[in-house]
Amino acid sequence: MKKLTYYIVDVFAEVKYAGNQLAVFRGADSISDREMQQIAREMNFSETTFIMSESERDGGYDVRIFTPGEEVPFAGHPTLGTVHIIRNEIARDKESLSGITLNLKAGKIPVTFDKGESSTYWMKQLEPEFGKQLSADKLAHVLGLDPEDIDSRFPIEEVSTGLPHIIVPLKNLEALKRARVNRDRYFELIKDAWARPIMIFCPEPHLKENDISVRMFADCFGIPEDPATGSGNGCLAGYLVRHRYFGGDSVDIRSEQGHEIGRPSLLYLKAEEKDRHINISVGGKAITIARGEFVRGLS
Repeated sequence: MKKLTYYIVDVFAEVKYAGNQLAVFRGADSISDREMQQIAREMNFSETTFIMSESERDGGYDVRIFTPGEEVPFAGHPTLGTVHIIRNEIARDKESLSGITLNLKAGKIPVTFDKGESSTYWMKQLEPEFGKQLSADKLAHVLGLDPEDIDSRFPIEEVSTGLPHIIVPLKNLEALKRARVNRDRYFELIKDAWARPIMIFCPEPHLKENDISVRMFADCFGIPEDPATGSGNGCLAGYLVRHRYFGGDSVDIRSEQGHEIGRPSLLYLKAEEKDRHINISVGGKAITIARGEFVRGLS
């Protein structure tokens, strides 16, 4: 029987047991796709990552990301959490490192960080792609809201920086708290859709030091609600800049998520549009919670 070392990491967490947890496995080049999918299902975090190479290949570390239901090309908190483990457990010359690149199915994702254990990790995301716009009536129907709860000054729009999301602007925190996804209507909405997770946001935070509050729903991945979503917040950052939500062609803000499910998370969003290109970085902290051995071959 072969043992696989894994770590539990809190990402976008200022303190332990906040943020979004995931399992990070190393030495995964020895197991099959089917086994990775089975392990992700058994771990039952929103995502589980598998480090395929203990050293750099083509300028980065090969990593794969699985939800309990399927492999995905990119996700934010698994990217930062995996870099945190590579930096602290695998990489050589730890003291001199200021960045690590992951080779993901969506492409190369560079992550930078400061020195020190409590440093913030920053990932540069792929340039956003924008899809179709959806009706407020349809999304209100899915979210258990009134169409008047949706901020009609801005569109409901599909956006992707590697993993497409439906971005929904709400007027206030009361509406954001009240949202409840109707699963039947949700699955009808996303049938054959490009973007399937729904990210709602408003400019009224729970904590005054933050700038926006968000929630993300992804029943399609077996995640009724996610406590922290790096990919979704990256999509949101691109959306905010494209539509001049804060009045300018750049944002540098603090995004809070997870308050409604008791896992308050904090993400830092930076984005700027220049020469018709939008550059996006999403940042946050990561904390190692536990280390364990997963024994294959037991039933």
